[in-house]
Amino acid sequence: MSKLADLVPKLQQRAGLQSKRDIGLAMETALRNGTPYTGFGDDCAAIPDGEGHLLFAIEGLIQGFVESDPWFAGYSAVMVNLSDIAAMGGRPIAVTDALWARDTERFAAIWEGMQAASDRYGVPIVGGHTNVRSQGDHLAVAVLGRAGPRLLTSFDAKPGDLLMAAIDLRGSYREPNDFWNASSGVDDPARLRDDLEVLPQLAEDGLVHAAKDISMGGLVGTALMLLETSGVGASIDLDAVPSPDEIYLERWLVSFPSYGYVLAVSPDNRATVSQRFGKRDIACQTIGIIQEKPLLQLKYGQESSCFWDLQTQPLMYPSSYHPATIC
Repeated sequence: MSKLADLVPKLQQRAGLQSKRDIGLAMETALRNGTPYTGFGDDCAAIPDGEGHLLFAIEGLIQGFVESDPWFAGYSAVMVNLSDIAAMGGRPIAVTDALWARDTERFAAIWEGMQAASDRYGVPIVGGHTNVRSQGDHLAVAVLGRAGPRLLTSFDAKPGDLLMAAIDLRGSYREPNDFWNASSGVDDPARLRDDLEVLPQLAEDGLVHAAKDISMGGLVGTALMLLETSGVGASIDLDAVPSPDEIYLERWLVSFPSYGYVLAVSPDNRATVSQRFGKRDIACQTIGIIQEKPLLQLKYGQESSCFWDLQTQPLMYPSSYHPATIC
């Protein structure tokens, strides 16, 4: 079996990617109840407000993660929400949380992680819900942000756009999980804030058509989500994906980086976008091209393989939108 033929089914069956199907449950229920389609699958809820948009992001943490690594779970809960705000071209304003813990010691570890991220990124925790008499440890965090009239959404990738990946490679794994941590150990917290600022500046300058932060679905899964919401496809060259030295490709493609984005960019803007990230020492490479047919094709070396056909198998959309078969 070829390397790519072995890799594709492993990526398809990853829990982080398969969990994205749950979004379709919410969308299906909303549609059945007559709720207008309002952006299922985007990184934040975006509400027009005067000259710009209010942004709302929320993340619930996997219980096993909260219980096994409570400090970093607290830190990550804030960090990933800030990444969601940035992915839509916004700037964060404030954090709220809902925290359940078995006792005060567990509560303290989670809370201290949240507070560390709040301090480092300069975004205050302004309220929430606390319970230290729970049978388990659970955490959800929400962030309020603001963006201008130009949003970076998941819906505006166009055929002919380049698919680019921007990832901070200056980190290490938070073993044993596939979390690439390029945040909590940074000596100068101002660098973290300035790195996030690249995204709203790209939005305001009209340099990016669409964006999405790399989540538990990994780079390929996140790209697939972006393609589905935009109604397009792409061909991705795995050899072009920015990656740290001596990290196996299979692990890297399913990793959740603390700073990582996929972007749809006009070819005319490729050099400028790459330079913006390059000035922050963030790796940014063109990894593929957006195509009209809603099919994600992967290339690796001399090999090519169909990864997902969105015409026949939706990822996030309810099954009523498409027949449920795979390429």
